[in-house]
Amino acid sequence: MKTLAIRLEDEQHARLTILAKLAGTSVTDTIRDAIEAHLKNLAANPEISAKADELTAEINREAEEQRTAIAALFGTPKATTTTSRSRQTKG
Repeated sequence: MKTLAIRLEDEQHARLTILAKLAGTSVTDTIRDAIEAHLKNLAANPEISAKADELTAEINREAEEQRTAIAALFGTPKATTTTSRSRQTKG
């Protein structure tokens, strides 16, 4: 879990405190709930989704460039496979 410090205007803090009290929750839980609701709204936004697709494509391009650079420096890496060796017990 991460700790985050935020600054609120006095009026905003007062509203937050009163609403949390009226809802029977803590200020922290009210903030967490609000953040979660906002994150869900952002994730459902088609514009944000399109930006996520663009970012994924950019990450993939950069990763491929880095793989190419590593291959150029050290040769093409061989595919690794996991093999199990049978153990022999002396008996």
